Formats: sequence, structure tokens, C-alpha cells
Amino acid sequence: MTQSVIRLDGIHVFGRHGVLPEETRLGQKFLIDLVVTVDTALATRDDDYRFAVCYAALCDRVVALAAGEPVRLIETLADRIAQDLLAHFPTIARLTVRVSKPGAPIAHPFGMVSVETTKERRLPAGFSLGCNLGDRKSALDLAVTWLGLTPGLEIEAVSSLYRTAPWGGVEQPDFYNLCVTAQTSLDAIALLRVCKEIETRLGRVPSIRWGQRAMDVDLLYLGTQAMTNAVLTLPHPGIAQRAFVLVPLAEIASEQKISGLSVSDMLDRLPREADDVVPCAEDPSCIAEDQK
Repeated sequence: MTQSVIRLDGIHVFGRHGVLPEETRLGQKFLIDLVVTVDTALATRDDDYRFAVCYAALCDRVVALAAGEPVRLIETLADRIAQDLLAHFPTIARLTVRVSKPGAPIAHPFGMVSVETTKERRLPAGFSLGCNLGDRKSALDLAVTWLGLTPGLEIEAVSSLYRTAPWGGVEQPDFYNLCVTAQTSLDAIALLRVCKEIETRLGRVPSIRWGQRAMDVDLLYLGTQAMTNAVLTLPHPGIAQRAFVLVPLAEIASEQKISGLSVSDMLDRLPREADDVVPCAEDPSCIAEDQK
């Protein structure tokens, strides 16, 4: 991801914001500063203005909001501006809005009163976790815990635990699998790094393709982002063919769209091997086997 920082300082706006009646009646000047972090990969690749954030358009929206409906608190105004800009400019990843009130009703000499708020764009993300070595349930519980402790990532839902026959034709123990959905402000590469760190901490080492795993943590999707590079492909290219992903994911995010299809649609198109993904709650041998 290529990011640039746009700074717009000292946008002058006349507004009627304030707690006192004379502030809303007479109005006063406000100064607004923006610091906007923007994904400029498409814009800079071909020097294409259509994919850039227009500075004039940013100013227009700020002025319209600040000169519009009065609010009592400049904290509210700063938050309203930040939310609006994130909604209208999809390439904004992060922004800071400072609202200054040079004429604030303070009975002492002062330079400036200002309030600053920072917001980051949060995108839905999905993860598939699986393992077939050791105490599989405990390992998955720990992986979910570490995922949830990641700054910039908030877990929304965790699926039930499922038992799945090995995939790929290599003879080995059954896998336990689950899926996690989250909201995150992290980019795809940062999320991939988190996945790999959790795998390493739980004992994963290089092995044969489709072989035994102490832990697998795969990033399935990040919003509607599509990418292919040397280390990551999004959405994950194997989702539509893998019952051990689709069954737990459909439990917690059946309407999530991936490459134009909902998770439930993908699951409906799978052959009967989806029946081989068994909820551990319905199979007492799942946990008992780990405790032998």
C-alpha cells in the first residue's frame, strides 16, 4: 500500500456553534485543520487524478458541515467532520481533525482553544484457524486470544469448533477448525504479519504442503480489497473450495460478500464434502481425543 499525508491548515469558517445563546445567535469564526492519510497506490501508479483525494472537495465538505447545523460542543463538530470525510472519501485510511475556536468565551487572556480528534477507517476482516497437533482446542483458544489482543483489531465473532478430515491427501490426524470475524484499521500486510507471528508462537515449523500443522492462521478477506503479490493474495484463493472454511464462516458471517458471492452462496455450491465438517459440540470424541 502506498500512502500519502495531506495537510490542510487554517480553513476559516463562520459558524454558530457553542453552549451560550449568543454564540448560536451571533456566530463566530472557527479554524479547522486536517491531517489526512490517503491510499494513493492507484493515483500514483498512473499519475491519475481520478483516484486522488481532491483538496478542494475536502474543504467544501468541511465548510458545509462547520457552517451548517449548530452543535453545542466543538468536540461534536470535530467528530462529525471526521465521520463525514471517512464516509465520502473511500481512500482515506486515517485522519485527524482539529477545530479551533479563537473567540471562545473565556474570561482570561489565551492564545487558542482547540479540540482534536483522530479516526481510522475500519474494515471487516475474516480469519480461518486450524491445527491437528497436540491439544488442538487449547491451541485454537490461545490463537483467538492473541488475535483479539492485537492493537487495531477488534474481534466481532468466533465460530464454533469443527472437526475436519485432512485436506490435500496427506495421511495425518483430523484438524480442528474455526473462523473469526473482526473489524480492523490494520492493512493487509500488517494482518498477515500478525497471523504468521501467532503461528510461530504456537509452534508451527516449515513442513510439506498440506502436512500436519501446529497452527494455521489465514487471512481470508479484508473488506472488498483484492490483491496479488509475492506474499499475499486477497481474497484467499481457496475459500470457495474449502468446506472447513465455509462451514464455520457461514455460522458467523453468512452474508459476507467475497468476490461478489455471499459466504452462504459459496457453501451452497460446494459438493457433499461439507457434510464431513462436524461440529465438535456434536462429537464428544473431539475433545476426549486430545486428552488421551
